Amino acid sequence: MPNKPLYMPEDRIPLPKLIPMGLQHVVAMFGATVLAPIIMGFNPQVALFFSGVGTLIFVFTTRFQVPSYLGSSFAFIGPVLAVTGGKPENIPFALCGIAAAAFLYGLAAGATMRWGSGWVDRLMPPVVTGTVVAIIGLNLAASAVANSLNESFAIRDGDDLARLAVASVTFLTAALVSVYLRGFLRLLPILTGVVVGYALTAGLGRLDPAAMAAIRDASWLGVPPFQTPSWSWNGVLVIAPIFVVLVAENKGHIAAISTCIDRDLSPHLGRAYLGDALATLVSALGGGTPQTTYAENMGVMAITRVFSVYNFIMAACIAMVLGISPKFGAVIQSIPAPVLGGVTLVLYGLITIMGAKIWVDARVDFCRQRNLIVAGSSIIVATGLGIKGFSVGGLNIAGIAFGTVLALALNWLMSFGEPAEQAACAPCGHAAGVEGLPGGNGHG
Repeated sequence: MPNKPLYMPEDRIPLPKLIPMGLQHVVAMFGATVLAPIIMGFNPQVALFFSGVGTLIFVFTTRFQVPSYLGSSFAFIGPVLAVTGGKPENIPFALCGIAAAAFLYGLAAGATMRWGSGWVDRLMPPVVTGTVVAIIGLNLAASAVANSLNESFAIRDGDDLARLAVASVTFLTAALVSVYLRGFLRLLPILTGVVVGYALTAGLGRLDPAAMAAIRDASWLGVPPFQTPSWSWNGVLVIAPIFVVLVAENKGHIAAISTCIDRDLSPHLGRAYLGDALATLVSALGGGTPQTTYAENMGVMAITRVFSVYNFIMAACIAMVLGISPKFGAVIQSIPAPVLGGVTLVLYGLITIMGAKIWVDARVDFCRQRNLIVAGSSIIVATGLGIKGFSVGGLNIAGIAFGTVLALALNWLMSFGEPAEQAACAPCGHAAGVEGLPGGNGHG
């Protein structure tokens, strides 16, 4: 079987291979994990440190059964900014709201472990889960293209052509390594692509002088500037409800990984929720960002076929070292935008297709009007909003968060009184009852 996983979650990896494979996962998550705190006004060094801590908490809480990396959640950006107003002195109030979200998330975890995942399955059937995963990939698409070219998506001069060339070489390197190479290098397509793209950028003399100066000036060791929460009812009311998005994202990620390794991980869903909730709580208590399982790292697993949790233990340890070593963090931050654009074209595309794979494996019937509307409308709205989202009374709601809530709401609302004649698919692809054709039980 060409798509059979090379390493299952419980499989150990020799240390000489584990170090570069863990570093590959750090490279994959780094951009988003650092970008989210920068946007929210948090310290990226603290966020990076707690992403490693949170991942270790998650791995141990799930008893080494669920391979995932935890990083900064983008779903909280709008609510956090609504609480802080962009002022650093208000961050402790936002931390209070994040801790409250973690508490509610923990209650959802307790309910799942006590009564099973049935309530989650009813709330988020495969049509919703696949939609959420696809939304994540599609929402990130614009950032991948912008990094590969520019914010205006236009080629106007030689500088734009050079950026596009670097992104293209990086993309092709990662893609060709994953498809054609054999041996250990085939397990490092993202890292190989980044190294080749970085080297090409250096050869073209296009490395950012400020980034190089930051590497020289950064100290080898530095304690992150930790913070603690301060009580705020406003922070709780605005931020805490966002835990629902984390519930949907986590379930979607577990469903996607399950399909990749052909193993049902849903019995571990409650512990996965608990691990994510504890990671978010610990991060909030120390001044870090809310945590979520990262789709970028799911993409790495999908392309390498390596699902060992030991990969993520190594990645977590590397992230914690980066968190207390500004020098190493500066090196990672110096990776040129076109290089990140090239590798994320691979990763975000895989994430989107993994959402479709959830639909296929669950045999979601897209002849049912409800499924078409739930998936189609949510994806279009979320993708149209993108990361920028929309604002209501000063509160910004990103596309991923709104699309997730919309999919949940539409699925729930349209489950009541669905006409029986629309619930099946006729042989020729028309809805039952149309043009006098008989119904059927075919699946899309």
